[in-house]
Amino acid sequence: MATSAIFILDLKGKVIIYRDYRGDVPISYADRFMEKVAELEDAGKASPIIQDEGVTYLYLQHSNLYLLAVTKSNVNAASTVYFLHKLVEVFTKYFEQLEEESVRDNFVTVYELLDEMMDFGYPQFTEANILQEFIKTEAQKMDVVERKAPMAVTNAVSWRSEGIKYKKNEVFLDVVESVNLLVNANGSVVRSEIMGALKMRTYLTGMPECKLGLNDRVLLESQGKSGKGKAVDLEDMKFHQCVRLARFESDRTISFVPPDGAFDLMTYRISSQVKPLIWIECTVNNSSRSRVEYLVKAKSQFKARSAASNVEISIPVASDATAPVVRASQGSAEYAPEREALVWKIKNFPGGKEFLLRAKFSLPSIEGDSSVEGGRKQPIQVNFEIPYFTVSGIQVRYLKVIEKSGYQALPWVRYITQSGEYEIRMN
Repeated sequence: MATSAIFILDLKGKVIIYRDYRGDVPISYADRFMEKVAELEDAGKASPIIQDEGVTYLYLQHSNLYLLAVTKSNVNAASTVYFLHKLVEVFTKYFEQLEEESVRDNFVTVYELLDEMMDFGYPQFTEANILQEFIKTEAQKMDVVERKAPMAVTNAVSWRSEGIKYKKNEVFLDVVESVNLLVNANGSVVRSEIMGALKMRTYLTGMPECKLGLNDRVLLESQGKSGKGKAVDLEDMKFHQCVRLARFESDRTISFVPPDGAFDLMTYRISSQVKPLIWIECTVNNSSRSRVEYLVKAKSQFKARSAASNVEISIPVASDATAPVVRASQGSAEYAPEREALVWKIKNFPGGKEFLLRAKFSLPSIEGDSSVEGGRKQPIQVNFEIPYFTVSGIQVRYLKVIEKSGYQALPWVRYITQSGEYEIRMN
């Protein structure tokens, strides 16, 4: 079902922009919306979706504005909220900053965009790059040339324009995996998962067709190749709108006409057990009521041919610790009182290596024991990045670019593993 109207309000609820698409929602509904927001905030029950007397309000707050969609029908809430986020994205692309002043200064352009992005309450074109080809700001209208709507508006490929040309045709694909890990004080892995993303940058002439193949277990088993090499189980896959989902459902081939420039082709999750890539052991010794010592061991548990870069290990310490004396066998370490943590930084951490850190702190004798106990409740946090490495074993089997002119494109593939929420609880 369709959206009835889009409002843009200031933080006091005053209407700045009102676009009525279906004629069943008067402008006075904005006042009722602000009353309901105030009621829910006072009750501690704020929600992006509000229902009142047969009317549904869906909104988000950005800077000093409310973007509000109102409907009297049973709309897809997730789709409508996503459309509001696309509005923010498009307005930001046009005006650099989306705030009350920029909306008032460009209200004509705002109304033009609202007319193109939604028709009779149904979302239409939401790609800023395409909209900029035929909706210009005042600064862009200096060039008085008769313009027609680009092909992207009239054909099925709304995310790519016709006539794109490059001297050198290249495709860059980054396979980025973030490791989320939680280890309890006994050394057991409580939670582990891999969040992956295929990030692309395309610089291709014309309207190319790209095909991408992964070592997806479902695909390899359907082809009878499950025993050849490692396969991965991909879960919660989400694709960019350019991917032909029907083709993927039928034969698991990722086929698409890519947007120009940078975009996220796909995200996925892998919930298999992950071996900690960097293992941390921390021993705390209270030598006296006014003195505490830390011994930290950091060990890389991946193959020697790989190396982690920009490793940062944050060890929580007592909030009243003073006079730190720190020695590290590799990298540098310093006390960060604003974070109540000892921060150990290692620029290059090769696989199969172990490094040590020793630190001593003074504590006020009266509060020594309780402060240390309170500081130890926070987990150790680890940040790192391992280039040319994937923890899941995912592989790009092929990346083909087909274009009617027959040019040869250069595909570049890079693998990166990095830390997500990577925490190790202390004893």
